[in-house]
Amino acid sequence: MELSNNDWSKILVEALPYFKQWVGKIVVVKYGGNAMLNEELKQAVMEDIVLLNTIGVHVVLVHGGGPEINAMLERVGKESRFVNGLRYTDEETMEIVQMVLTGKLNKDIVGILLQQGGKAVGLSGVDSGLLRAKKIDKNGEDLGFVGEVTEVHPEIVTSLLNQGFIPVISTVALGEQGDTARYNINADTAAARIAIALHAEKFVQLTNVPGVLRDVN
Repeated sequence: MELSNNDWSKILVEALPYFKQWVGKIVVVKYGGNAMLNEELKQAVMEDIVLLNTIGVHVVLVHGGGPEINAMLERVGKESRFVNGLRYTDEETMEIVQMVLTGKLNKDIVGILLQQGGKAVGLSGVDSGLLRAKKIDKNGEDLGFVGEVTEVHPEIVTSLLNQGFIPVISTVALGEQGDTARYNINADTAAARIAIALHAEKFVQLTNVPGVLRDVN
């Protein structure tokens, strides 16, 4: 069951007393999947994020974009391939991943937040060396440019939070020292690692199914 704009508003009103205990605290929100596809729902989510920021919650928004990547690959005639649930990412696919996540979706989200009256800055895991990763394989299978996070350097995020901004982070990571590659990172994993590095009070996930705000703690 998908949630309407009115449903989101009702949920937010009911949840505000709970959110108030997060004022002055860091909350990392992972946003992705089908919750990003419905434009009305996206607008409602961003409005809620701005409201949380306005009442003093330090929100960090980490987003994926699997459905949008699939759509772009289909447009260019490239088949999406998955190995044990992870996207096989060759060099061409990695370029598309960066283009969709960092070049389009990230800027779209920032734009909506700004239109809603918020202060937001878009980042990728590459910026300021926020995320470093190493290449992984799955059961001995080569996944291409798929990585796992090995280091998080959150100073840029902390600086933005201290200035009242909402950092919006796409999950593309830089390779470790000496590795010039960039890697496609699972958004759930990246968001969790960022939450740990920031000593976040809460790590929540936004989705368009019942249990919209799911407390991962």
